[in-house]
Amino acid sequence: MPFDLGSTARLTATCRDPGGAPATAATVTLTLGLPDGTTTTVPAIETVTGSYQADYVTVQPGRHTLRWVFTGPAHAYTDVLDVQPATTHAMFSLADGRKHLRLTSTNEDEELREWIDTTTRGVEWFVGPVAIRTVTELHNVRRADVLALRQVPAVEVSAIEAVLSGDSPYEVADTDLDPATGILRRLDGGLFHGPLRVVYTAGRRIVQDNITSAGKLILQHLWRTRQGPGRPQMGTSDYDVTEPVPGLGYAIPNRAMQLLSPDQLPPGMA
Repeated sequence: MPFDLGSTARLTATCRDPGGAPATAATVTLTLGLPDGTTTTVPAIETVTGSYQADYVTVQPGRHTLRWVFTGPAHAYTDVLDVQPATTHAMFSLADGRKHLRLTSTNEDEELREWIDTTTRGVEWFVGPVAIRTVTELHNVRRADVLALRQVPAVEVSAIEAVLSGDSPYEVADTDLDPATGILRRLDGGLFHGPLRVVYTAGRRIVQDNITSAGKLILQHLWRTRQGPGRPQMGTSDYDVTEPVPGLGYAIPNRAMQLLSPDQLPPGMA
């Protein structure tokens, strides 16, 4: 289960003797490998015989590694911890997802959040970014008349920086952006010379109803597939999947693809 950035992750492990029985350790060390490559140690306490617990306040988003090392008896345990960024790109709220699935309890909220994020990735495969986000891209150009930003819709360019110290930056006010295609041109008709680092925002300030509806169909399709053997896996009607989508397999039902088609990006842009 991913944790939100800034929340407290409760980490647990069991020390076992060579026979597999829980045992109190003479020493215990918990080392966390953080996403930026640094490490930190976290104090742990024994709650019951052989069971150890540590509380860690998350400070970085991303994948963490956990390494428990016990002595007397010698035992070790390795695990991972995922921390979500502070900004979410989910295409609709947890409450909206719960309402669409007709869930009356919040017991499955954490799993539902993961499926909403998965749904968002599926939708963006076809139509590009949904939620507004900041994008930083490196463009290696040599006397190019345009820059083609890679994520569209592209809302606004905030900076065009020269990577090499001897080159001059470009003023954003002296350029023109086509949001739908991500094509950036100089207003004076001149050429771009790089490499250049472009910072811009991409996504949709207003998400069209057909995109949101497609996302809800995908969410319901994926939610049904995790219900276990003996229950419908592919669904019927709106949830039929005629053939797999390259890169996505059977995750996208036909009706969702139909709803996304008016906003689907040309091949190579998604």
